Amino acid sequence: MERLFGKLRNLDAYPKVNEDFYSKTLSGGLVTIVSSIIMFLLFISELRLYLHSVTETKLVVDTSRAETLRINFDVIFPALPCSMLSLDAMDISGEEHLDVKHDIIKKRIDSHGNVIETRQDGIGAPKIEKPLQRHGGRLEHNETYCGSCYGAEASDEDCCNSCEDVREAYRKKGWGLANPDLIDQCKREGFLQRIKEEEGEGCNIYGFLEVNKVAGNFHFAPGKSFQQSNVHVHDLLPFQKDSFNISHKIQSLSFGEYFPGVVNPLDGVEWVQQTPYGMYQYFLKVVPTVYTDINGHEIQSNQFSVTEHFRSDAVGRLQALPGVFFFYDLSPIKVTFTEGHVPFLHFLTNVCAIVGGIFTVSGIIDSFIYHGQRAIKKKMEIGKFS
Repeated sequence: MERLFGKLRNLDAYPKVNEDFYSKTLSGGLVTIVSSIIMFLLFISELRLYLHSVTETKLVVDTSRAETLRINFDVIFPALPCSMLSLDAMDISGEEHLDVKHDIIKKRIDSHGNVIETRQDGIGAPKIEKPLQRHGGRLEHNETYCGSCYGAEASDEDCCNSCEDVREAYRKKGWGLANPDLIDQCKREGFLQRIKEEEGEGCNIYGFLEVNKVAGNFHFAPGKSFQQSNVHVHDLLPFQKDSFNISHKIQSLSFGEYFPGVVNPLDGVEWVQQTPYGMYQYFLKVVPTVYTDINGHEIQSNQFSVTEHFRSDAVGRLQALPGVFFFYDLSPIKVTFTEGHVPFLHFLTNVCAIVGGIFTVSGIIDSFIYHGQRAIKKKMEIGKFS
């Protein structure tokens, strides 16, 4: 056993030095204190990194199919009343959603930004209790009230019992409603009077859209939209206005769910119109994003970049539809963020590197100071130091 212990003793890579041969110096003590402080601070930094999660980022090709894209928005139009504002969405697949009202809330606001009224429905007053009947205003036997659509009926059974119904029927036909005063429903509901009463008001419109995950656009514009000769147009005649102020402030705009660290570049953006007529356009590049948290919960979302352009109308209002347009396109590259902890072995390796590295460097510095002091002292003793 003694022979075995002797062989093990010969393998000792850390031979011990008798303390009688140590020479402790003031400079060595200072170097030890400084190196110990640095070592402690680096250890705390590495420990915090180990205890907190880190996010790994990867870029992969987006191979997802048959998904929908959720667009969340909250936009304020300080000079455009809710009675004029409508929302349309369309994409390159040919799908269209005109005058969207589902999941959309409108708030009438005054010039100071105070809320006057909040409503989910579109424009127009509630249906009148006794609309016009088809037979000259006279109620026939077993006949219910049925207002005329003024030639826009799709069938004989169609009824338009409110001004909004007439406008919707005209929109489906691709017609413009030139003079609402000629429509009895609009006249009885005070359509033009309502527009005049809302003069000087603004509108806060917010909600979300569910659209196909393909390139497309959605826009906020005055008037009802319809297709005429395969051209998307808005009926602006009923409002009897020469110009529309599309100044706006985007409270928030995002694609998909929120995830930690997301930055939406249009949040808080405000634009003020300086010309009587024009179209403001945002061109968005949407990047699909998957965020996986530390618990493995996966969030499907998106990020986007944006460029802006204002198209003024110096020739005439038929050249550009007044409104705020958001044109979006999808990137073929998907970004994945994955939260995770630093592996313990990696943490242990870094701690050993910190301790060993600082110990070695401080030893070199102490040795340099010690031998430098001795050399200077020796030269001073022989009188060669000047």
